[in-house]
Amino acid sequence: LFAKIAPRYDLINDLQSFGLHRYWKNHLLKLAKIKPGERALDVCCGTGDISFGLAKHGAQVTGLDFSKPMLSVAESKVQSLKFKVEDMPKFIEGDAQNLLFPDASFEVVTVGYGLRNLPSWERGLEEMYRVAKPDARLLVLDFGKPDNAIWRKLYFSYLRWMVPVFGKLFCGDSATHAYILESLKAYPAQRGVEEKMRALNCKNVRVVNFLGGVMSVNYGEK
Repeated sequence: LFAKIAPRYDLINDLQSFGLHRYWKNHLLKLAKIKPGERALDVCCGTGDISFGLAKHGAQVTGLDFSKPMLSVAESKVQSLKFKVEDMPKFIEGDAQNLLFPDASFEVVTVGYGLRNLPSWERGLEEMYRVAKPDARLLVLDFGKPDNAIWRKLYFSYLRWMVPVFGKLFCGDSATHAYILESLKAYPAQRGVEEKMRALNCKNVRVVNFLGGVMSVNYGEK
């Protein structure tokens, strides 16, 4: 699925979110409070938006994803963004549930729209915590589940009926984005991630909701 949508992934994100995904990612970057030279890991980095944002804020960034076509799109952006060689994010193929890094390796660990897609989101968050240094910031950006039942029903209707249209028009297959709602049904969203962060003994845990909980950032510190 991700191999199929990789060439138009960024375009569809702009369309289905009305461009708001850029604002949400920028808010995550502000919460990360990057200090120049800090090491950052962007898990499930996809086409690299968050990775590039972390690098622009001065971090030494590794972007990890399991999809070669998505990583190829990320790497194709590097030259157009005019990074110095030493400042470029490093993109590698890898498994978010078995990260190829020692314990306590990074000051910042992020994931955007990826935790929900793992076979075990809990395992993914545990791995993020494992590779984070003491006091490191962990940030999760993903689709949320609004607390308000009426708003949640309207939002799910949008995901059910409108988002697949974008997949059909721009990828030739409505199933390419119909999966979002299906994956969200089994994902506990911001409240579940918040609870798991607390279970991992993260401190300063909080949830930042957008559009009444349609989208959210979970934040915690190791």
